[in-house]
Amino acid sequence: MDKFTVLLVDDEAAFLETLVKRLNKRGLNVLEAHDAKAGLAILNREAVDIVVLDVRMPEMDGIQALREIKKINPMIEVIMLTGHASVEVAIQGMELGAFDYLMKPTDINELVYKLQDAYKKKILHEQKIEKMERELK
Repeated sequence: MDKFTVLLVDDEAAFLETLVKRLNKRGLNVLEAHDAKAGLAILNREAVDIVVLDVRMPEMDGIQALREIKKINPMIEVIMLTGHASVEVAIQGMELGAFDYLMKPTDINELVYKLQDAYKKKILHEQKIEKMERELK
């Protein structure tokens, strides 16, 4: 599989640091942000394939950030992470275009699997759009 870029957005510094190290060891290109605003700033200047987004953060929560991410680039896949189970938030995130929803602490292998699935979906969607654009010419 191609190497893809993941942006991790989480306000828990220790969790974020551990996740960055573990994903880097698996060969992923990982960017990090300690809050949603910093994450959105990165998205405005970097090419990112997938965002792993904490739901509960100060100032701007994950649902608000998801809305902004989809405005910046609707093709970016977003995996929501939370330590607080909430079916309502999960449903709302999925309705807003999140790829999936995982509970903290998440199993690293499960997260990597979800990241790979999200990347495949993004690539297939981009290929479909390119094909449609070619056919319209």
